[in-house]
Amino acid sequence: MSPLETYLTSLREIRSSGEAVDETSYYGALETFLNEIGKSLKPRVRCVLSLKNRGAGIPDGGLFTDDQLKKARGEEKLLPQSPARGVIEVKPTSDDAWITADSEQVSRYWGKYRQVLVTNYRDFVFVGQDATGKPVKLESYRLADSEKDFWANAAHPKKTVSQHGPMFVEFAQRALLHAAPIASPEAVAWFLASYARDALARIGLRELPALASVRKALEEALGLAFEGEKGEHFFRSTLVQTLFYGVFSAWVLWSKKYPPTSKERFDWRLTAHHLRVPVLRKLFHEVADPGQLEELNLAEILDWTASVLNRVDRASFFSRFQETHAVQYF
Repeated sequence: MSPLETYLTSLREIRSSGEAVDETSYYGALETFLNEIGKSLKPRVRCVLSLKNRGAGIPDGGLFTDDQLKKARGEEKLLPQSPARGVIEVKPTSDDAWITADSEQVSRYWGKYRQVLVTNYRDFVFVGQDATGKPVKLESYRLADSEKDFWANAAHPKKTVSQHGPMFVEFAQRALLHAAPIASPEAVAWFLASYARDALARIGLRELPALASVRKALEEALGLAFEGEKGEHFFRSTLVQTLFYGVFSAWVLWSKKYPPTSKERFDWRLTAHHLRVPVLRKLFHEVADPGQLEELNLAEILDWTASVLNRVDRASFFSRFQETHAVQYF
């Protein structure tokens, strides 16, 4: 079974016992899911439940990297260490994870650990820090709009996996990788491709008036027409690829202007300003119009994308990246 199917099946079985308490009975299912995600990463990430109180309270769990779990040879006593990928705060499915993310408890955890994954088992809110070092909700994922819907979905895990599986797993991977250094072209490409898949999923099944003008601009730019069901799919895929490649290209050009030591931050909203290719610039003007993006529901994902690009170790990245090789990476 996929990690999400295993997670939902376990939650459903625990609840079906009729003896589960609202929060702690389900810890094991969450731990198993996070460890399944964590073992696919390099370095491996391990979830450890119920941490010691290190002055900010007792987090429900912590996310440790593989190197933190290897006791030094001959070391008799382990020294205290902070979980490299942050801590976890869990609430019952009846609670609102977004309200919890703003709570005094999470603020205390954030002050100590700087990263908190807040969840009520159906919603996941990842709290980190912005460019100024202040707390910010970096990413979030919702498996169901309500507690009732969530348990109904858990009763049909395969169907839920078909709707959420890849996107939810990649959200979890990004959360567990957030504190990891980003230096290689391959790592940057993975993050951008992950966000691009989310973007495609968001517009993949929606009939939006905003797409009509964008379609026309793209057809004119490429000199072709998108016709029929296959044409529709190709149009949306091309739209997302163009959008993300445009953001990446703008970031590369922006980086030439601002050296790695600069405190300036890349802003995807200025992408058209940086682009040199007329076709891309014209198309991005169409796609990135605030009204279009709001209707397409893509601004949030592009904010996440810019945040990742601003975390890249640019000195290391550009020592290995050649613009002529961009296509093979992206």
